[in-house]
Amino acid sequence: MSMIIPEKLAIIAGNGVYPRLLAESARRQGVKNIFTIAFRWETDKIIEKVSDKTVWIHLGQLDAMLTALKSSGIKTAVMAGQITPTHLFTIRMDTKMISLLKSLKIRNAETIFTAVARELAQIGISLIPASTFMEDYMPGPGILTVRSPTEPEWNDINIGFKIAKAISNMDIGQTVTVKDGVILSVEAFEGTNEAILRAAKLGGSGITVVKVAKEGHDMRFDIPVIGTNTIKTLRKAKAAVLAFEAQRAIILEKNIVINEANKFNISICLLYTS
Repeated sequence: MSMIIPEKLAIIAGNGVYPRLLAESARRQGVKNIFTIAFRWETDKIIEKVSDKTVWIHLGQLDAMLTALKSSGIKTAVMAGQITPTHLFTIRMDTKMISLLKSLKIRNAETIFTAVARELAQIGISLIPASTFMEDYMPGPGILTVRSPTEPEWNDINIGFKIAKAISNMDIGQTVTVKDGVILSVEAFEGTNEAILRAAKLGGSGITVVKVAKEGHDMRFDIPVIGTNTIKTLRKAKAAVLAFEAQRAIILEKNIVINEANKFNISICLLYTS
């Protein structure tokens, strides 16, 4: 890692195992003090075991988050973990969050988190890439599983990659599903898992799932993440292939993911992109 390891780190923690794994990796790399902002009904309570201090707030309480972070005295923060998309429509927003959203003509992950990053900068906190401390979780190109894609599946991968790059650059989503050359679903606000299940309803078993990061992607947030929940969804959809970009996505609990994929004959491949 080329960056100087901060002595103190604030983690803005979403759901899943990602925040915990990042905290553990940060400790191993020399971070001595971890302060966590955790969200009720989202963040796993296990985060308290790997943090020196955890402040629990409701999603949408931007002022409370900024106040807690400023009081901590920590100058470096990282966002880790996703937020359930539907919760953005049911959260109890404070005045500051309402004002922030009203200032945005387009509301998606990038515009919202960019605006939050600006708020952090105004109180002297630098938001570093979500991939920081997670280099070991970002594998290089190749086939991770026993089974490689078939020739028709490679064709679907190539189609999906082209379309996924196009829609990601329009801030629609990062995932496309394909079967026999037919685009079955394009991820929008519902998230990757729902896009996969929607495709399975249309195309049945054997779909190919392609997930990418957009060009010029802001690595401070919303990096593509693959984990055990992804594999559970692929299994439920009876999908055939998952393809994503090498070193531009985070794979959590890699051994479990690969073992489960092999068990259900799912091919996982990482694409080399220049």
